[in-house]
Amino acid sequence: MKTKTIWASLFAALALIVPRVALAADPCRTLDFEGIPFSVCEARAGDDIRLWLKDGTGALIGTPERLRAQLAPSERLVFAMNAGMYAPDRQPVGLFIENGVELRPIVTAEGPGNFGLLPNGVFCIGERLRVIESRAFAAAPPACRFATQSGPMLVIDGALHPRFLPDSDSTNIRNGVGVSAEGDRAWFVISDRPVTFHRFARFFRDVLGARDALYLDGSISRLIVPAEGRADLGLPMGPIVGMVAPVDGQD
Repeated sequence: MKTKTIWASLFAALALIVPRVALAADPCRTLDFEGIPFSVCEARAGDDIRLWLKDGTGALIGTPERLRAQLAPSERLVFAMNAGMYAPDRQPVGLFIENGVELRPIVTAEGPGNFGLLPNGVFCIGERLRVIESRAFAAAPPACRFATQSGPMLVIDGALHPRFLPDSDSTNIRNGVGVSAEGDRAWFVISDRPVTFHRFARFFRDVLGARDALYLDGSISRLIVPAEGRADLGLPMGPIVGMVAPVDGQD
């Protein structure tokens, strides 16, 4: 009887451990919100989250195949998506920091299109994961190992962007990033069907609990999750954001 009790305790402990291992191995999932599926990939502060633009020869990376070629043999790509708006030559429109080096300066002026719909913001990867309004970032730049600027902001200190309309008829596939109030988690999201800005922002705030969130892009948005066999079709990207992990069995 005592042996059965011991085994029961072991099985109970394994039941608690296995879901956590599965979540760590595959941080992406699909959530439904108001009849719309959203693909969500979660990362934690301390995870290996990176931004990419060019390879070692100065050529733009742009595609999942070329992106995977940038990784070491001991590394695997967990997920990736486009990391913000870019010009026709696929150069970032605003601030872009890669490995601590500023490749493009921050833009704080109002302008045309979604990027210029102020407030816009910066996603900063440092000791914490942060989404910061662009002018606040320019006034007091934090230390960012990687950073990308895009716009508009979706959620600002818990409030939706003031220009978003609940009855808007402008829908599109959209992707963005949101962060927790503590800066310990980030959610990378793509809508799997066209949505309005208002619904997309509410998903971050009301479903994920994001305190701040940033729009990355629309019709060109694509998600790559190799473990799931997902590689959305589309034109080559400009800046790319993603998460890297050791190949199974390697540290």
